[in-house]
Amino acid sequence: MKKQMQQGFTLIELMIVVAIIGILAAVAIPQYQNYIARSQVTRVMQEAGAMKTAVEACINDGRLALGTGAGECDPGATGSNLLTNGSQVGATLPTGTGVPQASDPLTATTTIVATFGNNAAAVLQATPATLTWTRDATGSWTCATTAPANLRPTGCAN
Repeated sequence: MKKQMQQGFTLIELMIVVAIIGILAAVAIPQYQNYIARSQVTRVMQEAGAMKTAVEACINDGRLALGTGAGECDPGATGSNLLTNGSQVGATLPTGTGVPQASDPLTATTTIVATFGNNAAAVLQATPATLTWTRDATGSWTCATTAPANLRPTGCAN
């Protein structure tokens, strides 16, 4: 007696596999887009937060005007393709790049504001969303953002 060998998959089996893959993709793609947007908010939080040290040093040294001249404060912001607004102290940035903006002149209650744009996720550009670091008179910094609640990083409130 000869054994029968299966030659391949039937059309119905292939259609079921394609349907399952389609359902998984329909769920996975929006989740991936949320993951990307959440990571962008976290990245901007870190980029804007990096300016806190320079701003704090300028305030402590009495350099309250922003600029690159003698006696002025250069907060040392690096360009980001997720932000709008050009350089704050006159540096030339590549097209499609922005930096967080510190309030000028610096005070005991200085703010650093990052506005999403350029290559940021569409949900962040819609309003556009902002992320703000605010210094209080005691030298403590707090983070707040207008990004949707599901995209906010830990430690950054509404």
